Amino acid sequence: MSITLENTKFRLVLSPEGFAESLIVKQSGAECLSEEKLPFFSLTEERPYHNEIKLSYPTKKTTFPANRIRMENGKLIVGFALLHFEAVVRVEISERYMIFALEDFIVTPDSFGLGVELIQPPVLEFRLVQLPIRPKTHFGQWLNVIWDEEAAVNVLAACPYVKVGAEKQTERHILYGEALRGIQLKNVGVALVASEPGALLDGIDALEIEQDLPRGVASRRSDSINRSYYWSAAICPDNVDQHIAYAKRGGFRQILIYYSAFLAEIGGFAQTGNYIEYNSAFPNGWDDLAHMVEKIKAAGITPGLHVLHSHIGLRSRYLTPIADHRINLSRHLTLAKPLSAEDTTIYVEENPAGSPKFDKMRILKFMGELIQYESFTTEFPYRFTGCKRGFNDTIARAHEIGTIGGILDVSEFCANSAYVNQQTSLQDEIAEQIAKIYDAGFEFVYFDGSEGVNAPFDINVGLAQWRVYRRFGQKPRFCEGAAKSNFSWHMLSGGNAFDVWKSDVFKEMTVLHPFREASHMADDFTRVNFGWWNLDMKQRPDILEYGTALAAAWNCPGAFQANLARFQEHPRTDDILETLRRWEDARECGFITDEIRAELKRTEIEHTLLIDEHGAYELAEWEQVPDAVGGNPEITVFLLERGGKACAVCWNNVGSARLSFPLTDESFQYVEALGGAETAVERTESALILPVDKKRYFISSRSKEELAAAFAQATLL
Repeated sequence: MSITLENTKFRLVLSPEGFAESLIVKQSGAECLSEEKLPFFSLTEERPYHNEIKLSYPTKKTTFPANRIRMENGKLIVGFALLHFEAVVRVEISERYMIFALEDFIVTPDSFGLGVELIQPPVLEFRLVQLPIRPKTHFGQWLNVIWDEEAAVNVLAACPYVKVGAEKQTERHILYGEALRGIQLKNVGVALVASEPGALLDGIDALEIEQDLPRGVASRRSDSINRSYYWSAAICPDNVDQHIAYAKRGGFRQILIYYSAFLAEIGGFAQTGNYIEYNSAFPNGWDDLAHMVEKIKAAGITPGLHVLHSHIGLRSRYLTPIADHRINLSRHLTLAKPLSAEDTTIYVEENPAGSPKFDKMRILKFMGELIQYESFTTEFPYRFTGCKRGFNDTIARAHEIGTIGGILDVSEFCANSAYVNQQTSLQDEIAEQIAKIYDAGFEFVYFDGSEGVNAPFDINVGLAQWRVYRRFGQKPRFCEGAAKSNFSWHMLSGGNAFDVWKSDVFKEMTVLHPFREASHMADDFTRVNFGWWNLDMKQRPDILEYGTALAAAWNCPGAFQANLARFQEHPRTDDILETLRRWEDARECGFITDEIRAELKRTEIEHTLLIDEHGAYELAEWEQVPDAVGGNPEITVFLLERGGKACAVCWNNVGSARLSFPLTDESFQYVEALGGAETAVERTESALILPVDKKRYFISSRSKEELAAAFAQATLL
């Protein structure tokens, strides 16, 4: 007899033969499963272990599908093809979701065949959910959801210890979730949420509340999630007032503070992990930090914390003078000969083929000593040569034959930090230190370097973030991170901020990366961060306006990297901050409607946000004059039409200048801003001379083509 599992939103029917027969969303009546049947459960062994099966089948990783299911005492009892034991799967049915978890195995004396002495089945992976879903309009890879106007089906992690994903095939998506032996096989849950698409987040919200998970839905529904933020790595008690003033000028309601602003650091990430050592700008340590954070909040700005939670700097207390045993090794090596404290050749049992050759990553670790090698052999006897003992100011010492060490897992990004072994207590120790910093008054978090974990990445990325997140006192309004896994969806309310691009490729790269990613993230019911945005000396107002307009098209924020010295040096700081302020305010006041977002998604068109004569926002298309002033890069000119007249927006990129136009048309006006007072201009018999520094608006009765030609012929005095 088929087994029916149902709640208020959906009905799941499992056949006694082990596959899912039907998944129906009740409101629409939509059947979500494809016609081809798949086993709902399966398990994988590294090789067959039952004696007779081992003798009959190849020695390789083998998956055994469920071929029978029955219900006993509210639990599913599952049998598998060829195998002689069964699994007990617990099912928790809520009004909006279901959770499946392996509880135990039913083993008999003959479960493993003649002569095999096992107590528990040698299961490597246990697939807790497997559903073949019919093609639909949208697939969210991060949330692991497939949906259209009738139904949404979501298989997601109900804890940080399960692997969740999808296999895309021609006529279906196979959504699955599974438990792994090396992480935790039993009593870890995979959730199934199905509903009409408008109610999906309500279902996930119920799951997060009832299972005490991070509140991913609540954060996505907060006002904070789509606000851009101001970022600083050099904010301190002495300059916090300046940063607050600049942030307000840019319309920013949030400030993200990089950990090195207040902690001791050398260069990039060399001392990351020393989360108890404050720098000289904070002589009273945590108390100074808490006071500064409170000042930011008193100014009406929300403070956030930016950390590299899984990185350990090579110059941190965890890697010198004694390298901690909990730092990850990318591969393990066994000493084939005793090693004295002076030996520069190291013999190992394993073939070193494939070991790092980049100079900053050629590092071995045996016990607490780091050793830098020059080269290695790939023929027996295997050895590392040209070794520098006691590298990184660690202590050189003798090591016995058989000592197990390996290759230090050095970060591929800048190569001045290594990664925590997520199977140890070190991440928890670091998490406690980060949580104390966060509790100084921070309200959102950026988990940078999140990709820096050991495999399996689809579990350890989210697990490392969660080990920090769960220790926060007041939970963050939202989080972002440099990498994400399925469980991360509960914590990271938005995707990563994209890295800095130089001004000359900014527009192209914004379309290529965050704009394209934003459409995918919308399928995950979330947003991406279009930053980081930088104020290099070639930055122009129109460049950042293009980026923030495309971000607004998807209701996404950006992240602006602030630098006080650069603010003072850059000739167009005022214009750039005003541009950003307008777009942030336009988001906040509701000016950016769905109709305007649709217009902004036309990436081939550039837009500017104007303020009209009545102080209201006005969206306009504008187009750059590429050969303005003979192509002089000091001058930028854009043309637009407004009120039936052609207008030019002009500014000097390097300071102030005067432009001479070969025309005397009296209808050519020069104003400080649209709606502003007309400014007197100098006229000669054959030319019109205009001063240009910050953004200037020129209104003319001429056509756009005539106006473009006039600016092309203009000269710089």
